[in-house]
Amino acid sequence: KRTSTISGTAQNGTDLGCARLWQHYHFKALLQVRAAMLSQVRSVARASRTLSRFSSALSPSSGTLPVGTWALSPLSRAYKASSPAGASPPPPPPTPLAKMSDSFIDGTSAAYLEELERQFEKDPSAVPRSWASYLNALGSTSPDALSEGFVNYQKGQAPALAYPSAAGAALSHQTIQESMRLMLLVRAYQVNGHLKSKLDPIGLDNREIPIELDPALYGFTEADLDREFFIGTWRMKGFLSEDRPVRKLRDILQRLEESYCGSIGYEYMHVPHRDRCNWMRERIETAEKRTYSKKRKTRILDRLAWSTMFENFLSTKYTAAKRFGLEGGESLIPGMKAMIDKAAELGVESVVIGMPHRGRLNVLGNVVRKPLSHIFSEFQGGVRPNKDGGYTGSGDVKYHLGTSYDRPTHSGKPIHLSLVANPSHLEAVNTVVLGKVRAKQFYLGDDNREKVMPIILHGDGSFAGQGIVMETLDMSGLPDYSVGGTIHIVVNNQVAFTTDSKTTRSTEYCTGVAKGMDIPVFHVNGDDAEAVTHVFELAMEWRQAWKCDVVIDLVCYRKHGHNEIDEPSFTQPVMYDAIRRHKDAHTQYKANLIAEGTMSGEEIDNLHKTIDDTLKAAFEEAKDVSAQKRDWLTSYWAGFKSPDQLSKVRSTGIPRDTLMSLGDRITHVPEDIKMHRGVKKVYDTRRKMFQNGEPIDWATAEALAFGSLLLEGNHVRLSGQDVERGTFGHRHQVIHDQKTYGKDYIPLANLYKGQPPGMFTISNSSLCEFGELGYELGYSMENPNSLVCWEAQFGDFANGAQVIIDQFISSGEAKWLRQSGLVLLLPHGYDGQGPEHSSARLERYLQMSDEDPNTVPDLNRETRMQIQSCNWQVVNITTPANYFHCLRRQLHREFRKPLIVMSPKNLLRHPDAKSAIEEFDDIESNDHQGSRFRRLIMDESATDRNLDPADKEPGIRKVVFCSGKIYYELAAERAKLGLQKDIAICRVEQLSPFPFDLCARELRRYPNAKVQWCQEEPMNMGAWTYVLPRFFPIMKACGKSIEHEFSYAGRPTSAATATGFGEVHAAEQSSVIEQAMKLD
Repeated sequence: KRTSTISGTAQNGTDLGCARLWQHYHFKALLQVRAAMLSQVRSVARASRTLSRFSSALSPSSGTLPVGTWALSPLSRAYKASSPAGASPPPPPPTPLAKMSDSFIDGTSAAYLEELERQFEKDPSAVPRSWASYLNALGSTSPDALSEGFVNYQKGQAPALAYPSAAGAALSHQTIQESMRLMLLVRAYQVNGHLKSKLDPIGLDNREIPIELDPALYGFTEADLDREFFIGTWRMKGFLSEDRPVRKLRDILQRLEESYCGSIGYEYMHVPHRDRCNWMRERIETAEKRTYSKKRKTRILDRLAWSTMFENFLSTKYTAAKRFGLEGGESLIPGMKAMIDKAAELGVESVVIGMPHRGRLNVLGNVVRKPLSHIFSEFQGGVRPNKDGGYTGSGDVKYHLGTSYDRPTHSGKPIHLSLVANPSHLEAVNTVVLGKVRAKQFYLGDDNREKVMPIILHGDGSFAGQGIVMETLDMSGLPDYSVGGTIHIVVNNQVAFTTDSKTTRSTEYCTGVAKGMDIPVFHVNGDDAEAVTHVFELAMEWRQAWKCDVVIDLVCYRKHGHNEIDEPSFTQPVMYDAIRRHKDAHTQYKANLIAEGTMSGEEIDNLHKTIDDTLKAAFEEAKDVSAQKRDWLTSYWAGFKSPDQLSKVRSTGIPRDTLMSLGDRITHVPEDIKMHRGVKKVYDTRRKMFQNGEPIDWATAEALAFGSLLLEGNHVRLSGQDVERGTFGHRHQVIHDQKTYGKDYIPLANLYKGQPPGMFTISNSSLCEFGELGYELGYSMENPNSLVCWEAQFGDFANGAQVIIDQFISSGEAKWLRQSGLVLLLPHGYDGQGPEHSSARLERYLQMSDEDPNTVPDLNRETRMQIQSCNWQVVNITTPANYFHCLRRQLHREFRKPLIVMSPKNLLRHPDAKSAIEEFDDIESNDHQGSRFRRLIMDESATDRNLDPADKEPGIRKVVFCSGKIYYELAAERAKLGLQKDIAICRVEQLSPFPFDLCARELRRYPNAKVQWCQEEPMNMGAWTYVLPRFFPIMKACGKSIEHEFSYAGRPTSAATATGFGEVHAAEQSSVIEQAMKLD
C-alpha cells in the first residue's frame, strides 16, 4: 500500500519542496527556509538557530504524519476524483489554520521582514530575488500591517493579507498558510500524480491513491472550492509560475487532475535540474487542456487503422504462423510515426532503431516502410537471395531481420530509418544500436548529436530484468559513448512471457531502473491514441532540447500468448478474460471520433477499404516476389566483397622512411606536459628504438599499426577497461600531466597538422563487457574504413559478453549479411595468476569457427578465399611485427571479418619478444618478415618458404607445433638442452582459418620427424581438439600416420582453466616443456 509522504525534490538547493514539510509547513517555515538560504543577509549562526527552532517545532516525535490506508475526502469527491475500491478508514480531517502556531516567529523575525520591505520599496533589486518575488506578490501591504499580522499569528490568529490589484479583492482572505499548503498540493501532484493516473487499458490495476493528493490533508474544505487563489512563486514554471492568473481552487484541482492523473503519468521530479523540470512543467501544466485538430485526429486514426488491420490481415492469412504480433499495443505505430515526423521537423536526418520481436513486422511495414509484399513473401517461404548468385548465408527468421529505408515525413523532410537485425536474446541489441549511432555521428560530423539518434524498444519484463539495460543507460553520459540521448520505448504487456509483473520486479513500474539516471519517464495508457501521440512527440522534443535519454512506458496488453499459438489462460486467466472482453484501441478511437463529429462512419469505412485493398494487392504481389541483388546491397558496403567474391592478399608493410617519421611522432611529447617519471622512461625507451635501430616491442608495434592506419586516412578506436594505460601498464597512449588535473596528451591524436578530432579515439570504458562489446560491434558495422578494437581487462572477462560473441560477432554475417572488422584483444597466457586470469577460453572461439576440418581449401595466393569464406579469424601471435601486420591486414583487404586476438601478457616485456625494424617495412625477403602477416612462423633454422621446400632436413627427429607464448619457453629449454638439430619448433600464429598449406610444408621439410602439438592449456581446452582433426588430412597428404606419429604435450583435462597454487603451476609448466623435449 502506497503511504509515502510528500517528498519534494531539492533542486539546486532552492525549490520549495526540498523537505518533508507536511501540514506543519506554513508561513514560519517559509521564513526559516529563506533565512537559511540567504545567509548573506543573516549570520550563519542566526540561521543555524532558526533552523534548530523549526526542527524542534516540526513534531514532538518523528516530524511526519501517521501512515496508513485512506479513503478520499468529501472534498476530493466534490471535484470528481476517482476513489479506490473497497472500504477504508475515514479521511484525515482538515487541520484548522488557527491551530498552526508555535513560538518560532518573534519580534526579531518580524523586524527583519519589515526591513526587507523598506529596502524593497526603495529599490527592488536591493533585496534577494526570492524575497523580491514574494514581496512583489504582497503588493501594497504595509510593514505595520505585516507586523500586526505576525503578532496575531503568534496568538493563534491566522493573518489575512491584502494582495495587490493583480490578485484582486477576492484574494483578500487568502492566508499565507493556505498559499504554502496549496503549493505543496501542486508539488504533490507533480511528484506523485502518476500514481493516480489511469494507465491500465484493461482496468486490472488496483493501486492505492497517495494520501498526499487529497486536498483535505492541506486544510481545504468544500467551502474553499470556489475561492480564488494565486500560487505563483519565484523561478518556477507551470501552475506555480508568477505569470499565471488567479484561479478558483476548483479549477486548479481540475487542471491538476487533467494534467497528472489522466491517461499519462509523468515522472520527472527526480531530475536534479531546475531548468529541465521547468521545461517539463511548461508542457504539462498548460493553462488549458490539450486538444487536437480534425486533421491531426484523422491522421492518428489512419495510422492506428493501418497498425490494427495489418495485424488482423496477417492473423487471417497465416493463422498458424508465429509472428509475435502487436495486438493490444497497436498505438505504438501512430506514436512512433508521430515521433519520427517530429524528429524530422527538429533536424534529425537518420534514426537507428533496435527492438525485440514483438511488433517487429508491424514496425517494419508501417514505420520503416519495408514493402508489404516482401513481408508477406517471407511468410510464404520467400525466395532465397542466391537466385542471382549472391551470398546467402544461413538466413534468419522474419521477425529478427533488419532493413533500412528513406522515408518521407509530413514536414516534407525525408529521414533515413534503419532497423538493426537482432537475435531473440532480449535487450542484447541495445548497445549495438548506440555504437552504430555514435559512428554515424562521427562520420557526419554531428558533434552536437542532433542529426542522428537512436530509438530502442523494450519489453516490460526485460527492461526490469536484463542487466544490459542498466549498462545501456549508464553509457548515456559517458564522453566517448554518449549519443545525445536515446528514446526508450517500453511496450508494456503487463506480463513477461507467462510471469506476472509482481514477480518480475521490485519497483512500482518496470521502468524503475531508469530513475537512477536522472531521466524522465512517461507512462501512457496504450488505449488512448491521442495521449500516446502526445507523449511520443514530447519525448522527441525532450531529446532534442536536452540531449539526454527519456523513457516511454506504453502500458498496453498482449492479446495472444507469447506468440499466436500459445495459450495464455494457463497462467493469466483473469487477465485474459478481461482482454477477450476488451475493445481494441482502434475500435474505441473511431467510435470517439464519430461521437464527437470529427469523422463520419462513411469516411472511416472508406479509409478501411483503402487499407484493405492495399494489403490484398501486396499479398498477391508477394507470390511473384524475387529477391533482386539490389535488395541485398544494403548488407554489403559499396565495393566490398562478399564471402563468395575473390579479394586478393595485399601487402601490409610500410616504407622505411614512413616508419622512422612515424616513430618520431608517436614518441613525441610536448615539453609543457609534466610526465610521470615511469611513463617518461617508457617514451624515452621507445624513442631510442628508432634513433638507435633497436628492436621494437609490443606496445610500440601497436602504436605503429594505429599510426600508419591513421596516416592513410582511417579511423582508429580502442576501448575497454584500462586501455589508456593498458591493464599491464604497457601502452600509455594517454599521458596525464602530473601537475594539472585534466591536462592530457595523446600522441596518436596529434600525428599530423589538421588531424580531425576523434580520428584516433582511445577510451577507458565503464566496468562492463556485455554492453561495451555490443557498442563497439555496432560502431564497427557503420564504416569499413575504421579499425575498431575492444580489449578485455583479462581474456576470460569476455565471457561476460558471450551473448554478443555468440549471437552477433560469430554468426552475424551468416544470419544477416552484415560484415564487421571488429578486433577483440583478449589477454591470454599461463603465468601463475590462477583460474580467472590465465585463459581467454581460446577453445570457445575455435569451436565456433565454421571451417570444415576435413576439407583442405585452395590456398593459392592468387585465388585463395579461405578467410573470406570463414566466419572469423582467431590468432595467437608471438612477435610484435606479426601483431603490426595483423592489425593492418584488417583494413588492407576488400572485405571485413572479426578478429579474435589471444593477446599476450608477459610477452609485452619479454626480452626475446621483439622485432627488428626491417620486419615492419614493405620489402619482402627470406631474411626477415616484411610485407605481410605470417600465418605460421617457421623454425629459426628454416629459410625456404616454398610449399615443397628444396632444402629438406631429414635429421630433425621431432617437429613441435605450438601457438602463443609457450614458444619462448620451448625455445629456451631446447637451447639449454642443445637439441636444435633434433627438434624443430613451428609457431601457428593464425589458428582459424587453419594454415593447412603451411603446416603441410613443414612436414615436408622434416620428412623423418614425428609430430607433436604442444600447449599450456588443459587437454579439453586450448587448441588441441581443434587442430587434431585438421592434421588428419595434412598427415595423410604427407604420408604420415596420425595414430603413430602425432602426439599431445600439455596439461591433462581439468574443470578449472588453471591452478591457483604457484608451486603447482610451476610444476605443471615444467612438465609440459619436458614432454615437448622428449625424443622417444
